[in-house]
Amino acid sequence: MVSDDLWERIEPLLPKRERRFRYPGRKPVPDRQVLCGILFVLHTGIQWQHLSHELGFGSGMTCWRRLRDWNEAGVWQRLHEVLLAELNAAARLDWSRAVVDSSHIRALKGGSRPVDRGRAGSKHHLIADGHGTPLAIILTGGNRNDVTQLMPLLDAIPAVRGRVGRPRRKPDSVFADRGYDHDIYREIRAHQIVPAIARRGTSHGSGLGTYRWVVERTFAWLHGFRRLRVRWERRADIHEALLKLACCLITQRQLRVLCRS
Repeated sequence: MVSDDLWERIEPLLPKRERRFRYPGRKPVPDRQVLCGILFVLHTGIQWQHLSHELGFGSGMTCWRRLRDWNEAGVWQRLHEVLLAELNAAARLDWSRAVVDSSHIRALKGGSRPVDRGRAGSKHHLIADGHGTPLAIILTGGNRNDVTQLMPLLDAIPAVRGRVGRPRRKPDSVFADRGYDHDIYREIRAHQIVPAIARRGTSHGSGLGTYRWVVERTFAWLHGFRRLRVRWERRADIHEALLKLACCLITQRQLRVLCRS
């Protein structure tokens, strides 16, 4: 489940654990096997406590704790930056435009505020480049307005290396739907980014859909991971860790596809 190509990128980023000299206890499950367990949960949507020992991934709580520790150590963020740098070095990141959107999901165990007749929900806010490669993702409550997360998404784009000169973290333009129509245009222009946002109250057919479809496709890829279709985690950091891991897998797939073409 964990390819050699992916493992070669992840292994140097994992924190090293030192065992006690006296009373070291049981030998820990190897990191690669645990990562296989985490990916199994991400792909299938199975509950952590139902992850069987017979699969060879260790217990569900072992995988859960390792996911938590690796997220706190910034492993997924650094892995994403490594993959983006490789795409940038191959000139396969489209900085000419970025596309933002959000997707609402049910939150059966999360602490999200109630929406939709009192039901709890969460939102995935995503910004992708012109090819649909995820640049940054944010988790909020389901009743958070889309426009409030536009600047945080732009600020969350990491400094991407891979080319000669300074690392890049700003696209030339940003495309968005009517949900982002607000006076925030001024803040975007202050960052020397051109906003291309549909206006409220105008008829449909602005033509922006010819550029915005890539982020819809990225959401389809993201929610192809069954664990992300519904928020089962009470803790936001665990769901965010799974989101970032999924973005890394999508970025790795983009690296394989775009660099081959």
